[in-house]
Amino acid sequence: MAEFPGPRDGTPVSRRDALRATGAASLGLLVGGTATSASALATGARQAGHGEFEARRSANAITQSVARWCFEEIPLVPFCRGVADMGLTAMDLLTVEEWPVAHDHGLTVSCGDVAAGTIEDGLNEPSNHRGIIEAFERHIPHAARVEVPNVICFFGNRRGMENGVGIENSIRCLAECAPIAESEGVTILVEVLNSKPGGHVDYIGDRMDYALEIIRAVDSQRVKILYDIYHMQIMEGDIIRTLTDASPRIGHYHTGGVPGRAEIDDSQELNYPPIVRAIADTGFEGFMAHEFIPRSGDPLRSLREAVELCAL
Repeated sequence: MAEFPGPRDGTPVSRRDALRATGAASLGLLVGGTATSASALATGARQAGHGEFEARRSANAITQSVARWCFEEIPLVPFCRGVADMGLTAMDLLTVEEWPVAHDHGLTVSCGDVAAGTIEDGLNEPSNHRGIIEAFERHIPHAARVEVPNVICFFGNRRGMENGVGIENSIRCLAECAPIAESEGVTILVEVLNSKPGGHVDYIGDRMDYALEIIRAVDSQRVKILYDIYHMQIMEGDIIRTLTDASPRIGHYHTGGVPGRAEIDDSQELNYPPIVRAIADTGFEGFMAHEFIPRSGDPLRSLREAVELCAL
């Protein structure tokens, strides 16, 4: 099970333990073909009747989404309802079985989890390659049919491996995956994560230069980096210059407050409005998903405030 830093002191907690603290308040609040651009998918959601936030979006605004796991203690159906009522048009990191629920509420699945490896067992290890490739072969055609534009995979844990070996192995695997994605118009996203204590310790893909060497070598418009702003602030900082320089190879963004992956408000060190403007300035047309663990007693309010903060 993945570990994440605690809210203040960086003490590792499991994903489930971190979420459990938000559960009771959340429940009380809520109970009672080809891939198109994020903007086009958002238009479809607006036509389905969602609009509080969407009505205020400027022409160059980033299309926002939300990572399901951060609100996992809330049952999926009422969470979808609350997200849609807020005016968001997309949800991130849903499993294949969960996709129809999001679609029933007019939501795009902005990045699908098709079990193509795990954070720990990823692209760098050749023994994982067959499973990753088969997962993409099985699920990418379905993703295309139901308009899920992106699917995720990971670089994997180092386990003593040198960077050069991990890079070569990852290129080899993604070179086999790329034609599957290209044939269906779905993008494979590989996520960069921090490897410091409290993060994903031993993760090999913990810096952008590592990820970029692989993605540039694969050289496919359907294989890109998931740039997690939270993780990369912890690992190397220099967020705006990095995402600007790497923009042709970035297909998706995640947010989160630093330290502690809490709300992206004035309690943390990142200043998200300039970051969002920098993303928009690159011409980005994909999704930016909020991936923070709400610490307030009102998780949907925290999400709403994050969405408003990042609206251009």
